[in-house]
Amino acid sequence: MPQFDSLPTPRIEPPVCNWVFPDAHFVANGEEIVGVGADLAPGTLLAGYRRGLFPMPVDGVLAWWSPDPRGVLPLDGFQESRSLLKSRRRFTVTFDLAFAEVVRGCADPRRSDGWITPDIAASYASLADLGWAHSVEVWSADGRLAGGVYGVEVGGLFAGESMFHVDRDASKVALLALVGRLRAAGGDRLFDVQWKTPHLASLGVVEMSRTAYLDRLETSLALAPVL
Repeated sequence: MPQFDSLPTPRIEPPVCNWVFPDAHFVANGEEIVGVGADLAPGTLLAGYRRGLFPMPVDGVLAWWSPDPRGVLPLDGFQESRSLLKSRRRFTVTFDLAFAEVVRGCADPRRSDGWITPDIAASYASLADLGWAHSVEVWSADGRLAGGVYGVEVGGLFAGESMFHVDRDASKVALLALVGRLRAAGGDRLFDVQWKTPHLASLGVVEMSRTAYLDRLETSLALAPVL
């Protein structure tokens, strides 16, 4: 596996958010969208994550979500199967070398559940330029981008946004590398995946209530970042 600098990427704090977000503690049970509108400026995105929210458009309108229950990946619960560890040997893993390419792979219009618009891709690229958004790239033996994952790290929170693969197991290998790096740093880190799906459940994702997530988030945000 490639060796990585142990120091986190320098972060530049963007201008403060001009919007006021609802407090997700007081959102009615069963409600997932807590607000609509605002913008995708870096300061707005960070303010949302720090309040337990994330953006995703609905019918062309920007919505801010706080699922209840919330999907999270316990760092000690990731399913490192024997077959996955075997697949790992076929690839090379890097961090933050091809952020735009990973987002482009996640935004493939052939994906039926695609929601990553050009505006969203550009906004997260800006966040990456400031040191807050990160990608994990998985490369095949012939140098192709075989898969990857990207997300946002704020303190001890890693908010996974999306992942993709071209080669079998490549996105799982990206998660394996990312979980390993976060786990090695120690602390009560929170790996948010938004929703628990059958596929993510097979990797170890579990659900927690909105209240439990927000309480855990407060603790995690106090930690130093890793990436």
